Amino acid sequence: MASTVNRRHSLFFLTATTVLLSLSVNLLATPTQQNQDSEEDTPVTRLQNYLRINTAHPSPDYPSAVAYLLSQARSIGLQAQTLEFSPGKPLLLFTWPGSRPSLPSLLFNSHLDSVPAESSKWVHPPFAAVRTPDGKIFARGAQDDKCIGMQYLEAVRNLKQKNFTPIRTVHFSYVPDEEIGGSEGAAKFTASKEFKDLNLGFAMDEGQANPGDEFRIFYSDRSPWGLKIKASGVPGHGSKLYDNSAMENLMKSVEIMSRFRESQFDVVKAGRAANSEVISVNPVYMTAGIPSPTGFVMNMQPSEAEAGFDLRMPPTSDPDAMKKRIAEEWAPAVRNMTFQIIEKGPIRDILGRPLMTATNESNPWWPVFKQAITAVGGKLAKPEILPSTTDARYIRELGIPALGFSPMTNTPILLHDHNEFLKDTVYLRGIESNFDLMTTAQVLGVKKKKVTSQYPCYDDVCGFIAWD
Repeated sequence: MASTVNRRHSLFFLTATTVLLSLSVNLLATPTQQNQDSEEDTPVTRLQNYLRINTAHPSPDYPSAVAYLLSQARSIGLQAQTLEFSPGKPLLLFTWPGSRPSLPSLLFNSHLDSVPAESSKWVHPPFAAVRTPDGKIFARGAQDDKCIGMQYLEAVRNLKQKNFTPIRTVHFSYVPDEEIGGSEGAAKFTASKEFKDLNLGFAMDEGQANPGDEFRIFYSDRSPWGLKIKASGVPGHGSKLYDNSAMENLMKSVEIMSRFRESQFDVVKAGRAANSEVISVNPVYMTAGIPSPTGFVMNMQPSEAEAGFDLRMPPTSDPDAMKKRIAEEWAPAVRNMTFQIIEKGPIRDILGRPLMTATNESNPWWPVFKQAITAVGGKLAKPEILPSTTDARYIRELGIPALGFSPMTNTPILLHDHNEFLKDTVYLRGIESNFDLMTTAQVLGVKKKKVTSQYPCYDDVCGFIAWD
């Protein structure tokens, strides 16, 4: 019985590691070879074709992106479904069946959409996917995050060429609307029967580039809040001094909020916390005054004033304490103020815990990922909270562990920036898992230490109780 269990554990680690780390190793070809073959069907040209599809908001071309990805998935024999939980918002789900489909499966997620690009401020058209002689591919979505969506498929292509069959079933999802909150995409997907039927044990989603030589890994995101504060006061002639006017009350609130913002920023500047570990508060807009044909009426005191703020809440923060601060300090009713909080997605999981994936051995997937990165010569940076937000939060909300990982080292962080690019060598490095990795995975698979997972059963399927 012991030898059988060891073999099962070995198979588990071989499968999980091979799939997970297909994102992190050797090159398929040199830049010179790729430039010579630029008109051929290669991993780089396939990425360029995907990048040329304009899926930027406000009018993303989802049909073209779906058609292209379907053609790629079918060319490598993946099962494919097109789901639509909201009209005009297609979601692709590709499946690579495992030899033991009853085991909890793996999910690799990316999003179809991208943010807009100001063409006049780019050195190359943002949807031309121009590849320069030094190997830089300029395109909106090159880093965020069409690259990983194609890397998933290229990794499968290469593993199939090696006649590899996974033990666990592996899924790949391509979701809409991530850049505008995911409420019509990943949020509805994770709440669906189709998602429940995946019997998911672990998920991967996007991360960020690193200018250094370490791979960054993210175990949580910050949760975005939209905060609207409105102040009311007595209107009247501008020559009179007013007490508790709308503008005065709003300005007091802005001053108090600015002091809080500075206190959080001071912690970051002092090196006591990363930007992603504090609560950020950024003003977005302010409206007040009586409009006139030439601007605003200067001799009238407005009766209302409003301001909007973007808050980012790390998973370690207390949302109830923040709501109390807003109600008592930032927008108190005694100063004739009201407020509205727009919570853009979950901030706690189904058991009321912070949306964080463990990066220790209480999470059986973590040592597999970490040790395999090290075994193939990669360096792994200290796990981080992502400063922004991804669709991984909807998966973590269900208590399912999810990590954010985009295999981009020695690359400037250019998501949402002008002249977003990714070098071909960096892209190719994220694709191929060779024989050495498989050998390493087998060595890593001999695990005898029994761990107790912190993760709950999901719909009566215990992802880490049934894993052997």
